Amino acid sequence: MRQDGKFSAFVYLLVILAMVFWGMSYVWTTMVFRYLNPITTIFLRLVISSALLFFIFGLTHQLQPVRKKDYKLFLFAALFEPFLYFLGEGYGVKYSTPTISAIIISTIPIFSAIAASIFLKEVLQPLQIFGFFLSLGGIIFMLLGPNFSFQFNPIGIVSLFFAVATAVIYAVLLKRLTMLYSSFTIVAWLNFIGAFYFLPLVLIVEPSQLTLLHFEWGLWYPLIMLAVFASSLAFIFFTFGMHHLGVSRTSIFTNFIPVFTAIFSYFKIHEKLTVNILVGMLMVIVGVIITQKNVRIKTLRA
Repeated sequence: MRQDGKFSAFVYLLVILAMVFWGMSYVWTTMVFRYLNPITTIFLRLVISSALLFFIFGLTHQLQPVRKKDYKLFLFAALFEPFLYFLGEGYGVKYSTPTISAIIISTIPIFSAIAASIFLKEVLQPLQIFGFFLSLGGIIFMLLGPNFSFQFNPIGIVSLFFAVATAVIYAVLLKRLTMLYSSFTIVAWLNFIGAFYFLPLVLIVEPSQLTLLHFEWGLWYPLIMLAVFASSLAFIFFTFGMHHLGVSRTSIFTNFIPVFTAIFSYFKIHEKLTVNILVGMLMVIVGVIITQKNVRIKTLRA
């Protein structure tokens, strides 16, 4: 049996890495949008990701066969994420900024925790609830403009909150999947199904986009980074963490995403870091730490 302390640290490390990759994803997405529209970008991202995952895990025999009775569960989960979620997130990023997008998406833990308490009977402790609201306060503070007024594009904000709603449903479905299949199997199949969901949209809505594809480092570098790190490794790490931490405790880490996004946006695309953003970051981090106090993690047996 692995030592509990070391294994706990390993689980947390994987979840934090997932947040780093997802934080970078908003910057990479913005870079790809200079060349392609959202639907085509997401479709290519999922095609590359699923092909890579099936190739690697097929060779290493880590993919589990999906039982016929679970087909509907996989199809239903993939409908919410990656399909509906990425639609909302993609257009949200297009009509706002990477940091604002990440801030809105990071409200997922609040709603996921409520959903988990209702549908999965996960108990919310008072300290955990306080941490949630402290993080939420930090998110709101980051959204404030210089004169403490909200500055956003309505289309972008509505799209992002649509993504939040789909992610909450997905989190509940994902918890059920983690009790049946490995994180490798879940992510590989959901991305594969998601790519097929997006194919008709690409052919109907953005048929000319595929003809624009050409070799240019500015396009393919962020697209490959999205596929490998954001759509593959991050989802595997997050799924693994959810299996051991539960929905609400794992989801709270998504509050870190706007922190990483703001930092990466500053260095990669020169987005400004205001005092509001810096103070909000601190509130988010403290809130996450509070929610993780006295968390017990299930260990694996060797």
